[in-house]
Amino acid sequence: MKNSQKIRVMVLYGGRSGEHEVSLRSAASVVRNLDSQKYEVIPVGIDPQGEWVLSTQVDKDQVLLIDRNSPRVTLSLQPTLSGVGVIRLVSNGQGPGSTEEFSSQEFDVVFPVMHGPLCEDGAIQGLFELADIAYVGCGILASAVGMDKEIAKKLLQDTIPVVPYLALRPDAWKRNRAELGQRIVDELQYPVFVKPANMGSSVGVHKVKDPSQLEAAVQDAFRFDSKILVERGLQVREIELSVLQDLDPAQPPRVSIPGEIVPKHEFYSYEAKYLDDEGAKLLIPAQLDSSQVKIAQKMAQQAFQLLGCEGMARVDLFIDQESGQKNEGFYFNEINTIPGFTSISMYPKLWEHSGISYPALLTQLIELAIQRHQAKKKLVRKLS
Repeated sequence: MKNSQKIRVMVLYGGRSGEHEVSLRSAASVVRNLDSQKYEVIPVGIDPQGEWVLSTQVDKDQVLLIDRNSPRVTLSLQPTLSGVGVIRLVSNGQGPGSTEEFSSQEFDVVFPVMHGPLCEDGAIQGLFELADIAYVGCGILASAVGMDKEIAKKLLQDTIPVVPYLALRPDAWKRNRAELGQRIVDELQYPVFVKPANMGSSVGVHKVKDPSQLEAAVQDAFRFDSKILVERGLQVREIELSVLQDLDPAQPPRVSIPGEIVPKHEFYSYEAKYLDDEGAKLLIPAQLDSSQVKIAQKMAQQAFQLLGCEGMARVDLFIDQESGQKNEGFYFNEINTIPGFTSISMYPKLWEHSGISYPALLTQLIELAIQRHQAKKKLVRKLS
């Protein structure tokens, strides 16, 4: 049982995803910035093989590590009779610090700081729902839809412009490579961007300038996903906005000021984001006029609401530098339902520049999670 009046927050990070390393940095920032007067923090990492471990190690690069010598834990999905759902983490007796005392600990809310498939796509959110536990961020449906770039675009394209694209699957590509290659020429033209449909952090993304580069880019993208997108390579600026659900359910979600990514690489690649300290310049606020700011904020709010998001999301837009016609040249690019939380990530930085500090942002997200969980408790689950 809880031996403290503090809310116990399980910061869950890592995961079986190509974005595993990014999660380690995000989680370290979250742990450092959670209000220690309000919260007792229990970091739990999921290693690349899917094992859950206790972890408190932060290295010199401010990465929350997953220590192989830490106790392994297994999940016990047992909602409490008090009506407050928890996940108990039970030590399996391995590693130092593996004690019976830990096996009785309970968690009030989970803060998932994981990115990519099995982490951000509704899978882990389904586990939380089954366990009857409060958790930060979007629910199952919005998480799944937001993770799949094609489905998100299909749902939004009647309201918000999207960049023209084709979706490809491995079998279809093998059977109809020539036909699909010609469609890319006819419908999209070169250059194009090839990207996995269900990844983030620019993992597996390639800019393809001519047909001779297409096959290699497609095969690499298929390493990360069973569906990929080929998008028209417009000359665009990358605009990002943070969206935060209001604590008052009657109020619309709040939208931050826009920020702009100015990559020093050819595009905002994984290397530019995480491997090159000078890979991109973050402009906050973005260099937009007041009319463009309003349009961008409205589009971000619409995307959040139309996709059924809760808690938080970062909405990424493109603005076409050439046409500048419909909607001032804005296009929806993608939505991130668990955006990056590193010290340089746009989601918290945009809110800091919009008047909400990092610790206050985390507090509101946890309060929203508990509020939603309590509201669900009031729903009728049986008719008898």
